[in-house]
Amino acid sequence: MSDKYQVALPDEQAMVEFGHKIASVTAGKGVIFLFGDLGMGKTTLSRGVLRGCGHQGSVKSPTYTLVEPYEVGDHRIYHFDLYRLADPEELEFLGIRDYFDEQALCLVEWPDKGKGILPEPDLILQIELEGLGRKLSWEPKTEYGSQLADKLLDVKA
Repeated sequence: MSDKYQVALPDEQAMVEFGHKIASVTAGKGVIFLFGDLGMGKTTLSRGVLRGCGHQGSVKSPTYTLVEPYEVGDHRIYHFDLYRLADPEELEFLGIRDYFDEQALCLVEWPDKGKGILPEPDLILQIELEGLGRKLSWEPKTEYGSQLADKLLDVKA
């Protein structure tokens, strides 16, 4: 599972469109970790995923609530932002294990803050600055993640 893929995303709209691609290949299932410095577009990408799944309302960063649940049709999507998490053990009090099941899509920003508690991701996404845009790279960590990673290369936004 060491294949790494990447794409250049020149602006915010391209980030949202790539989120739509992620939505189409996951079909609302999986665990995706989002890495990147502050302001790199993790929440923008998550918004694209949610919109790609059919969510019509606003998408806010769950920085203070840690998790924002969304029910979209038959899909359960959980958007986590662990930036303010002081100790991974706090996730146990949140009932974190209840969110991660095979029928849900979990998008986790700042997953390093939950190390040792969070399950293994299917995909790891890394967002970095590239010129005025962003470079997004992804790496599968499970067999399901490998399927998703390959499909992301072929899907049109």
